Amino acid sequence: MNLHSGRTIAIVHATALLVSLPRLMIITIFFAAGLPSTAQDRSSVMQEQILKLERDFGQAIIKNDPDAIGRFLTDDWIIIDPDGGVIDKSSFLAVIRSGALSHQAMDSEDVRVLIYGDAAAVTALTTTKGKYMGQEFTSQERATDMFVKKDGRWQCIVSQLTRFAKK
Repeated sequence: MNLHSGRTIAIVHATALLVSLPRLMIITIFFAAGLPSTAQDRSSVMQEQILKLERDFGQAIIKNDPDAIGRFLTDDWIIIDPDGGVIDKSSFLAVIRSGALSHQAMDSEDVRVLIYGDAAAVTALTTTKGKYMGQEFTSQERATDMFVKKDGRWQCIVSQLTRFAKK
C-alpha cells in the first residue's frame, strides 16, 4: 500500500468533514430552535405545566367533583388541615361526595413552584369560600401541595394547610 495515497484519502475525508460541519451545525441549530435550549427554559416549561396542574386541581375542587379531584391524588394522598389533623384521600372524597363540604371559590396569590426532578412543591396564599355542614366559611391559608411524577403523570401526594392571619 502506498503511504502517500493513504494520506491523500485521509485528507479528502477530513476536508469533506470540514465542509459538511457548518451544514450540520445549521441543521442542529434549526432543530434545536423549537426546543427549550437551556435548563432554565426547561424549568420554565415545567413550572408552567405544574401551575396548570395546580389550577386544574383547584377547578376540580371548586366543581366539588370527587372523581375529578381523585385523579389528581395518589392513592395514599393525605391532607393536613390547619389544626394539624390528618385526613386521607377516601375520607376527604367521601365528605365532598356527601355534600357536607363544598367549595365555591379558591383564589390564590403569591404562588411559588419549586421543582426537583420528578418532585414539585407548590405554595400559595389561598382564600377559600365554601360550606361545611351547612355553615358558610371563608378561610385564608398558606397551602402547600407536593407533586410527584410517576409513570409520566404528575399527582399530588400531600397537601398542607396553615391558617394565615394578616399582621
